[in-house]
Amino acid sequence: MFDVLALGEILLRLSPPMNEKLVRGETFEKQVGGAELNVLSCAALLGLRAGIISKLAHNDIGEFARNRVRFVGGGSDDYLMNDDEKDGRVGIYYYENGAYPRKPRIVYDRAHTSMSRLSADEFPASMYSLTRCFHTTGITLALGEQVRTTAYEMIKKFKKNGALISFDVNFRSNLWSGEEARRTIEEILPLVDIFFCSEETARLTFKKSGNLKDMMKEFADEYNIGVIASTQRIVHSPKIHTFGSVIYEKCSDTFYEEPPYSKIEVVDRIGSGDAYISGVLYGILSENGSCAKALSFGNAAGAIKNTIPGDMQASLRGEVEAVIQSHRLKGNDCEMVR
Repeated sequence: MFDVLALGEILLRLSPPMNEKLVRGETFEKQVGGAELNVLSCAALLGLRAGIISKLAHNDIGEFARNRVRFVGGGSDDYLMNDDEKDGRVGIYYYENGAYPRKPRIVYDRAHTSMSRLSADEFPASMYSLTRCFHTTGITLALGEQVRTTAYEMIKKFKKNGALISFDVNFRSNLWSGEEARRTIEEILPLVDIFFCSEETARLTFKKSGNLKDMMKEFADEYNIGVIASTQRIVHSPKIHTFGSVIYEKCSDTFYEEPPYSKIEVVDRIGSGDAYISGVLYGILSENGSCAKALSFGNAAGAIKNTIPGDMQASLRGEVEAVIQSHRLKGNDCEMVR
């Protein structure tokens, strides 16, 4: 039995070293990532049994990615399918670090990948009764009509079998328009139990108005969503961020907040929002739906990920708990872990 299964594309990440620019650098560091993979890998490190639902080219690059899932991500590859077509390919994204005043940059090369051929028919019916929670994102819905249809089918089947449905809008303007995203996502929102949406996306994509808490309550009332979470990030510079969040629980009509993690020294911000989601899901799934625990683990996991290179989290539950304790501590704290 799984705690979390996540549907999404696994990507090869290529980055010039340090703060080199894409247009000038001559070498790339090779890593693996993808929003849903990042979520499940962090969830596994926190102690949940997690697995990825995806499809990879059956070649050396696909095998490299599969091995990262197995040995680094910590998740199950039981539902990671092989694409045996000769033109199968793994999607790529290129990431350039920023340094003030230069912002980070991303270039995608993910058209016609093996993931775009994924069909719900490839998976056994038993899969839909083997998890407590199913997670996917707006990125997956934006990958094309076949993947979108597959995601819809899976959401309905997992929901029918009693799984919680977790959905992160994760809007990407280079994948689809705001209007297409709004129309598509609004179709599935009545099935969603745990919803992740930033204040900016609520305003620009879903045309909501008012303050953040008003918008969160409006989503909950309109679509009967049980838990809504919104991260809050202040970018002081590419290397210095402040990170926190607000969680709303509909059944108790309660907002959960805590002081943010201030002036984080950012090594790599990619995947920090995904790590946050993992922490929230861990809190909800490990302690009878505790939004208080979800808030503390989400904020801490997201804050920590900002300090770790690559897409995926690398901190076990004990380190996250230590950061939570340190964050709550008033007064002097130890400089070093001994």
